[in-house]
Amino acid sequence: MPPTLYVYSRRSCHLCDVLVEALLPLVRGRLEVEVRDVDSRDDWRERYDLRVPVVEFEGDVVCQYRLDRPSIEAILARYP
Repeated sequence: MPPTLYVYSRRSCHLCDVLVEALLPLVRGRLEVEVRDVDSRDDWRERYDLRVPVVEFEGDVVCQYRLDRPSIEAILARYP
């Protein structure tokens, strides 16, 4: 199973939708993407609330608000 990127998001978040739409084709077939609704858990809401979208990989924040393509490509380079 490929490694997983976690996207902390919320419904009706335009920036979240834009980030996920750009991220999915970039990582397709190489990394899993799990979109997590920050409003579904208190700990996620406390941690990310107004910072969404946030992309996390192996416990580290990779980017927030906007897709950081070079950071994602650096992760992909580790998993050819």
